[in-house]
Amino acid sequence: MTAAAKNLRIIFAGTPEFAVHHLQVLIDAARQYGFTIVGVYTQPDRPAGRGKKMTSSAVKKLAQNHQLQVFQPLSLKDESAQAELKRLAADIMIVVAYGLILPKAILITPTYGCLNVHGSLLPRWRGAAPIQRAILGDQAAPDGDRQTGVTIMQMDTGLDTGTMLLTSACDIESSETTQSLHDKLMVLGGEALLKVILQVKTGALTAVAQDDSRATYAEKITKQEAQINWSLSARQIEKSIRAYNPFPVAYTFFGQQRIKIYRATFIHTLGVNDAVQRGVKELVAGEVIKLDDSGLTIACGEGALQITGLQLPGKKMMSVAELMNGYQDFFSIGSCFE
Repeated sequence: MTAAAKNLRIIFAGTPEFAVHHLQVLIDAARQYGFTIVGVYTQPDRPAGRGKKMTSSAVKKLAQNHQLQVFQPLSLKDESAQAELKRLAADIMIVVAYGLILPKAILITPTYGCLNVHGSLLPRWRGAAPIQRAILGDQAAPDGDRQTGVTIMQMDTGLDTGTMLLTSACDIESSETTQSLHDKLMVLGGEALLKVILQVKTGALTAVAQDDSRATYAEKITKQEAQINWSLSARQIEKSIRAYNPFPVAYTFFGQQRIKIYRATFIHTLGVNDAVQRGVKELVAGEVIKLDDSGLTIACGEGALQITGLQLPGKKMMSVAELMNGYQDFFSIGSCFE
């Protein structure tokens, strides 16, 4: 029996908010386009928040709201978990930010295999953090990528190496944060996923092999790399602040206080290197050179950065105007971030 001749049986696997949108797209389209979600896989409940209360994933909450059967194995390498998945008799498995490795036994269980929604234009930025790395860029794109998108991929045993079934691109704006780009790709991914599922039903899929020679890798973001190095250029620092918003959030130290930086703007003013070259007052990287309601201006290795959104320890994120109203003595001209 061909896919077009029957109601597709679909397994969905995902965990965070990015995956929730894709599951909702499938739920909304299921009856109209003739497919059934026979099971939802998501990571086990885990302690979260200050109280370390056991918390369900966003995907699990949505699935339960729609009376979908939920599975939360610790691993899919276990034979009993593989047998349980096989009993669902799925035609296809959709994987979106699931967070568990799918062994070969799982990849070949559904009739049409496993499809993944990946947040980049493969083969660029294979790996765990494609959205952040696209904003950060690399040697080939030192100012960050100008474009990214989503790829619907047929999964294989490699790291995001499978054949591409559909890509959908979008521009990366100069003010783009990881959160804003995440939200754009989430919408693109849902639209692209539905197109591919309909192609599965009609037998119209076209697979394109990736060019491995063009592959780049998006390594997992660590909290340590989010610490600001003020000797870098203001443009580099501003880019990293956008890339680390909302996680892990760029940070710096002011004395013993750890300050999180959420928003900042590059401004054309003297940086440390500029000051030395022009013979004007010597500046120190991280020095506060201006402070008013428009922002907190910090000297960088090249240029300066105007911080407009930050968070003090134990406080909520605030604008500098809010900071000046309540904590006007916290910073002063000539004081330094470390």
